[in-house]
Amino acid sequence: MCGPAGSGKSTTARRLEADGMVRLSFDQEAWDRGIRHMPLLEDAHRDVEDHLRRRLLDLIGEERDVVLDFSFWSRAMRDDWRRLLEPYGIVPETIYIWADRATCLERVAARTHAHGDDFALNADTAAAYFDHFEPPTSDEGPVKMVVS
Repeated sequence: MCGPAGSGKSTTARRLEADGMVRLSFDQEAWDRGIRHMPLLEDAHRDVEDHLRRRLLDLIGEERDVVLDFSFWSRAMRDDWRRLLEPYGIVPETIYIWADRATCLERVAARTHAHGDDFALNADTAAAYFDHFEPPTSDEGPVKMVVS
């Protein structure tokens, strides 16, 4: 799953989770570790990412369906996680959650910082996250776009 902050990724991921998928959430994992501010420091980011990579591989070994509730803001990041799955013969579907800039920024501004899917971001950070997001392309493999 990919999309900028405020696009509706966690809402969509929770629906998939309710249908039986295991949701791995970068933000929730950071929250569970007591981290309350984004963006993460480099060491914390690496620790969370390493944990989620191991958890994903464990779940694959259990033949579980998984939704990665991450921003996957860059093509390079998406490609890196795809390479992790290649040895297992898995071609992931990318679910691109799209919402216009104003909607995303309004949703982020309305966050209350109450839980792991509700990280507050300052307006400049939220705008930068939206403006630097690299939408997926068809040459990345299966892509499904969901308008939120």
